[in-house]
Amino acid sequence: MSVPSLAVIGAGHMGGLHAQKLALLAAEGAIRFAGVCDLDPERARQVAEPLGAPLLATLAEVCEAADAGCVAVPTVLHARIAGELLDAGLDVLVEKPLAMSREEARSLIDNAEKGGRILQVGHIERFSRAFREILPAISRPRFIEVHRIGPWSGRATDVSVILDLMIHDLDIVAQLAGREVERAEGIGVPVLSQTEDIANARLKFAGGCVANLTASRVSPERMRKIRLFQPDAYISIDFGTNRIVVMRREGELGADGVPPIHTEQLEFDESDALLAQDRSFAEAVRTRRAPEVTGEDGYRALDLALRIQDSIPPLEELA
Repeated sequence: MSVPSLAVIGAGHMGGLHAQKLALLAAEGAIRFAGVCDLDPERARQVAEPLGAPLLATLAEVCEAADAGCVAVPTVLHARIAGELLDAGLDVLVEKPLAMSREEARSLIDNAEKGGRILQVGHIERFSRAFREILPAISRPRFIEVHRIGPWSGRATDVSVILDLMIHDLDIVAQLAGREVERAEGIGVPVLSQTEDIANARLKFAGGCVANLTASRVSPERMRKIRLFQPDAYISIDFGTNRIVVMRREGELGADGVPPIHTEQLEFDESDALLAQDRSFAEAVRTRRAPEVTGEDGYRALDLALRIQDSIPPLEELA
């Protein structure tokens, strides 16, 4: 395949962003932008028209026009829409979470494997420049602390904040710890929706690493930060500002009994992680290589999110 043809399915907030990125990739000649599809034709038109992209009225039209699809529909529809595209022989990038249940997620993975299709999951923080730059320096973390909080947006209320926001960090933490999770515990409460809007989780990994994660979509301040403590260093990654702080012990103890500490602060220009993600997906479609975030990666994050969600006691037990 020389230049793959990609379509966007779902013209909501994330679908609109994906459409903008595909338009940029099309302008570079990296892909052909096959069009935008949504159940609401007017919403699809509002996304597609400013970008000069075609309107696709049905999934059947998507399957005729495209080699691959970016699925940005509500989570409850991920399994059905992505499954239909895979059945038709298309490669698929599906927004996180991969599906609503383990069974749905496993079905999508098996479907892609049987058909020889690419299945990538939209865990966008994997494509953050700050994260990519510091990744080689992270080894054997013993404690990981994560905060992903922000104000109410009214989006993604069909799932809890664990499946909406925390799942980003569950993917990252599982990758960094590199071991199985022995215990997962959570607490959370609904505030403005019918599901948990603020939650905290504690994970214990084989080998001893512990991770503490907090996610909120009802906080006045915005924060997206991971702090790692490992035998030789403390590392802070701010995904919101693309800043990294590394404090590392160097040399022998001084006369005061304290070893020298070297502090390094790194700051990167704002990067477009979504564009990098969609470019990576297009390249996987073109070259037939494995995607950077596989279906199995998406399943692992979903499984952790569901384990945490299932561990939260009912509100009446907290009274």
